[in-house]
Amino acid sequence: MATEGNLQAPTRHPLDWKSPEFYDEASCFKELERIFDICHGCRRCVSLCAAFPTLFDLVDEGPTGEVDGVDKKDYWKVVNQCYMCDLCYMTKCPYTPPHPWNLDFPHTMLRAKAIKFKKGEVHAAERFLASTDVHGQFAGIPIVVQVANAVTHTKAARSVLESVAGVDRDAWLPDLATQRFRWAAPKAKAGRVVDGEKTPGKVAIFSTCYINYNEPGIGLDLLKILDHNEVPYVIVEKERCCGMPKLELGDLESVDAAKRANIPVLARYAREGYAILAAVPSCALMFKQEIPLMYPEDAEVQLVKQHMWDPFEYLMARKRDGLLKTEFPRPLGKVSYQIPCHGRVQNIGRKTEEMLKMIPGTDIHTVERCSGHAGTYGVKKATHQTAMKIGKPVFKAMAQMKDGSPPDYISSDCPLGGHHIAQGFEVNQLGTPELKHPLTLVRQAYGLD
Repeated sequence: MATEGNLQAPTRHPLDWKSPEFYDEASCFKELERIFDICHGCRRCVSLCAAFPTLFDLVDEGPTGEVDGVDKKDYWKVVNQCYMCDLCYMTKCPYTPPHPWNLDFPHTMLRAKAIKFKKGEVHAAERFLASTDVHGQFAGIPIVVQVANAVTHTKAARSVLESVAGVDRDAWLPDLATQRFRWAAPKAKAGRVVDGEKTPGKVAIFSTCYINYNEPGIGLDLLKILDHNEVPYVIVEKERCCGMPKLELGDLESVDAAKRANIPVLARYAREGYAILAAVPSCALMFKQEIPLMYPEDAEVQLVKQHMWDPFEYLMARKRDGLLKTEFPRPLGKVSYQIPCHGRVQNIGRKTEEMLKMIPGTDIHTVERCSGHAGTYGVKKATHQTAMKIGKPVFKAMAQMKDGSPPDYISSDCPLGGHHIAQGFEVNQLGTPELKHPLTLVRQAYGLD
């Protein structure tokens, strides 16, 4: 095998999604065959997700034992198992650009998904599941919230939901919030605008659908941490879904619509010198990577990319600037923490772990592996059990600290992944530690109510 370039950091080519060839199925399948052949010869990514075992089983069970023996129609079985975690590209594959083989597994899967979507082969139920702004609009409406949350927790209703919407009856589903984050949060909070060498001294909060509609407490904890550190903040004036759920479906036109709604607003905050924080890793990644790759020549998109921060990336940069308060009066005890995939591929390092380890009386056990949830993948009837299987090594690893004792808390920057892990603990009878988001843990350690 050729190895030129495989010791260099991976680079990403822009996504040529507006080109007619992008949607040419024959051309896409030719590229799929090429990369499947490379993956078959390597097999380094076999443990990452179900896409690679599916591919290798198809090859091994075929008449030739090579990719040429796989029926082209079965390529879709591989495509359907990819949930765009991006780990193969960013952490495993030795053949990504600048290697001459130029292998981009996730974006080739995205191309195939976009072709499938354009052909009208994505079911209405899947499209609805990915429409977070649609079902999130019911959040904050008292009677509707009560009914919707009752459905989530009622076996008979879940059975109907499974048959109608394809949502696995056993999968954890988030409740709708009784009050949205954007309604509950102060629109702005004054503070000392102190720029650091690495950090802007003021913050604009991109709420994200999940925090706005489902767990506003996470966002409110972030605001308390910023206020405690005298960082002034504003809530972004208006926003839509970042587009990640639509990207995972291959619905690139909807991603484009979200981009056209969000980028002009966020670019204004960037020009005014704000750091833009999104507390859900997938949302931050969308603005840091996926949208910039779709619009490489759009100056506003690239500006927003430069100003988008993960919250702990920002907080630890403030610490390096000497502007973060580091007195934590409340110890946390034993915390088993998972780094989510979309946090890892931002290439920011272990910033959450770094901050949690600053807290006295706190023992952190970090697990760096996919939980298996992956957006809607973890709740669909067709893939929920696979998601639980993918997550099982994470559940087991998080169940014990390094000394063998059970944790007091389990935590993940991805709220959905955290609940998936908590369900894995329950299903596998691994104990009952309390699930808390890292921002909630830091707020607690600061002694803030």
